Amino acid sequence: MNLIQSLVIALSMYSSIPMPQTEWKEENMKYALCFFPVVGIVTGGVQYIVGSLLYRKAGSLFFAAAMTLIPILISGGIHLDGFMDTMDALGSYGDQQKKLDILKDTHCGAFAVLGLGCYLAAGIGIWSEATEEMLGVIGCSYVISRALSGASVVSFPAARKDGLARTFQVHAGKRAVLLAAMFWIIGASALMICLDPAMASGAAAGAAIMFWHYQRVADRQFGGVTGDLAGYFLQMCEQGMLAGIVITAKVL
Repeated sequence: MNLIQSLVIALSMYSSIPMPQTEWKEENMKYALCFFPVVGIVTGGVQYIVGSLLYRKAGSLFFAAAMTLIPILISGGIHLDGFMDTMDALGSYGDQQKKLDILKDTHCGAFAVLGLGCYLAAGIGIWSEATEEMLGVIGCSYVISRALSGASVVSFPAARKDGLARTFQVHAGKRAVLLAAMFWIIGASALMICLDPAMASGAAAGAAIMFWHYQRVADRQFGGVTGDLAGYFLQMCEQGMLAGIVITAKVL
């Protein structure tokens, strides 16, 4: 029963999918991050179905805009909120404590708006180059990005003694989360390779570059991970894997 409640917590926390209410007890939260990639399965499935229909029926700009927005609608914008907060913090060029304070600030600054605009423009631009044959591989990337994000939350040191990331660190079963993340990554990667080995290599390169960037930013700029930084990484990882898939498919 705890596993089902952990699944419900993961879906209710990290998506806009309607879920029944469940109590956030320690035993329920222990495995919540193990089910985080399930949101990626839903996102990838919707992207594949809707993308296949739009690619054949709609114009390229409408297709690209819809594909950029669908993951945001499914997630409820929770990860994009973390991305925007992180852009504000990085844009401040302040010391570590000032950056952490900005992450907690509920106001939206200029760098958040600029970052959001650039992110959406880049997403639409990259998606405009995507083809129907890429949709299956791209769909798998949403599982991998969430598995990596969840693994980082329990593996990286926490930047603060409170906050969402720290809450999950305290209550999560670290070994179980890491094993689950490995399972999801291996499964999604294997499916990618079966669909197209070249595009799978592009996705892997994009994920590796973004994870390296994320680790450096978290360590050097913030002294550890926060929930906002985990969201920042997830958005960057999705974009990086998408770019890797499209570039590889175009070049090879």
